[in-house]
Amino acid sequence: MFMHKRKRKTGKLIQYVVLVIGGFVILYPLIWMFLASFKDNQEILTGTTLFPRHFSLEGYRLGWKDNWQYGFRVFMKNSFFLVIPTVLFSMVSTTLVGYGFARFRFPGHKLLFAIMLSTLMLPNTVLIIPRYMLFHRFGWINTYLPFWIPALFATTPFHIFMVYQFIRGLPAELDEAAKIDGCGPFRILVNILVPLLKPVIFSVAVFQFIWNWNDFFNVFIMISGVEKYTLSLGLRMMMDTDAASAWNQILAMSVVSLLPCTLFYFAMQKYFVEGIATTGLKG
Repeated sequence: MFMHKRKRKTGKLIQYVVLVIGGFVILYPLIWMFLASFKDNQEILTGTTLFPRHFSLEGYRLGWKDNWQYGFRVFMKNSFFLVIPTVLFSMVSTTLVGYGFARFRFPGHKLLFAIMLSTLMLPNTVLIIPRYMLFHRFGWINTYLPFWIPALFATTPFHIFMVYQFIRGLPAELDEAAKIDGCGPFRILVNILVPLLKPVIFSVAVFQFIWNWNDFFNVFIMISGVEKYTLSLGLRMMMDTDAASAWNQILAMSVVSLLPCTLFYFAMQKYFVEGIATTGLKG
């Protein structure tokens, strides 16, 4: 018995050591970026140590202030202005569409659901040209409408499928009891299901926030004016191909750009983990 317990403790200790080492390897680039943001440019290019010899906030000070007509405070504001409406629209629209597919049977239900799922297999690079041509005809180029309007009409099938699977895991008797009390479909959704859907709705919010916040390709295609650039494009502007780049400023602003995503994830972590863990339990 004693030997068995000792083997179990040794096995757990080995697992913890492997997990700590693996976690450090995964997080090392982020740790290096954070510590390098306190170095000067010369030390970043020539130094070999992880920790800076002299801590300096110059990268944050010079990177944040307006070194050109539009600085990082403008890019940060633009990122929030693009992302927040997109997240809110996605939360509402995907909940409605997922509820419709999960609880209602209408002509063409299975066909429409299959078509919706099939769009998951289409890469973004295939869609970007027809989307650009369509939005150009609408006059939406160099605005945030190409991000807001699709989110308003639930054009992310992954989110719809998440909500659909979560609702299927809720007992249909809840809807039937609400119908007996005189509730219509909309009241059933708002008063009965939405409080239970918090985990998956917040999971949609986390995914949408991170995807749009880090998006470079779509913003680069749809936005042409520097005054409407987001953080991802602002960081690219700092990398001067003709002269030496100020890497301490680039790394400092990269750390700043990571903060909203990190804080938002940890704020929603409880619901996010629960939503991911419970989605798809019912086939």
